[in-house]
Amino acid sequence: MDRQRCFGSGDPLYEAYHDEEWGRPVDDTPDERALFERVALEGFQAGLSWITVLRKRPAFRAAFRDFSPSAVAAFDDEDVARLMADEGIVRNRLKVAAAIGNARALLALHDGGGRLSEVVARHTPAPRGSAPLPGEVPGSTPESVALSRDLKRLGFRFVGPTTMYALLQAVGAVDDHVEGCWLAAGAGRGEALVTA
Repeated sequence: MDRQRCFGSGDPLYEAYHDEEWGRPVDDTPDERALFERVALEGFQAGLSWITVLRKRPAFRAAFRDFSPSAVAAFDDEDVARLMADEGIVRNRLKVAAAIGNARALLALHDGGGRLSEVVARHTPAPRGSAPLPGEVPGSTPESVALSRDLKRLGFRFVGPTTMYALLQAVGAVDDHVEGCWLAAGAGRGEALVTA
């Protein structure tokens, strides 16, 4: 029997992303690499379809040193030139600069004793009582606006309210599997943002 999904049906890569990753907490590590990757990729996705970025994710991981924040923060002009010549990724100079700047902002946050997961968790809305109906999923919320504002104050870029709402969805802080989806019964609802 075919599964009904919120999105992704008909494309094996997209189906696997929906079924196994979207709306699930990310692994927690001292460097917060997985969460940093999500922030970076959501920034690259701005103005594009998610499937475009998803198909390029292996190339992004190679180009951005598996999203090691310390490695990306050390990128210099030669790295920017390398990235701008890499046909496997989204070659947008502002987004490349934002990813590098966000790695530096993350390291500064860590140096100050903070955690990106804590910032995101502060802006996680209360769980809904039931799955949203198709067409009821918002593009942004007061929580994503506040998250965007906090991250910008911390030096992050390409973290607008819509992009940050997509992040909240992606890491399971918001359960937006719509009614009728085979995962709508609460996948990710009430779970931690990261897993140990």
